[in-house]
Amino acid sequence: MILVKRKSINQYLRALEDKTLATSMFSGRFVIICSFLIALTLQTIPWPGMLDLLRPSWLLLVTCYWVLALPHRVNVGSAFVLGLLWDLLLGSTLGIRGMMMSIVIYLIALNFLVIRNMALWQQAILIGLMSMLLDVLIFCGEYLIQDVDFNPVSLWSGLINCILWPWMFLLMRRVRRHWHIR
Repeated sequence: MILVKRKSINQYLRALEDKTLATSMFSGRFVIICSFLIALTLQTIPWPGMLDLLRPSWLLLVTCYWVLALPHRVNVGSAFVLGLLWDLLLGSTLGIRGMMMSIVIYLIALNFLVIRNMALWQQAILIGLMSMLLDVLIFCGEYLIQDVDFNPVSLWSGLINCILWPWMFLLMRRVRRHWHIR
């Protein structure tokens, strides 16, 4: 009699664990997609005049966080799709931001274990440099297709990203832990 009760309790706990796992996987995907949608929205909101050059790269920050935290869920392919969506929303040449985001995220994903173990201020400097690299790569890609001028003030957005990274990292980590995303 006792064995039967123990077995049924264990079966009940396993079933509950499976439901929690399925719910966690669904909510995990949902939370990740929502964070990308929020980043895309923030990325495309118009800024006045010269301040547009100082706009932080929200999409890069969010993608870098998810690649560092969950490289098996968010990877270079995700960065390419997000870059294509970014191109579509901006109405720019299709594929340039997708390809350049893929290159930058590849560099981050290649060294995610090293970057994850860095101090937060070191990560911030690296993310700022990667943001500047993304801006230069986007310029190079657009320069090959059409005649554009490079504005060095646009590199200041890398400094803005460097300053925002610790807060973005802590906010996204809190969201990931709250929703038990694995």
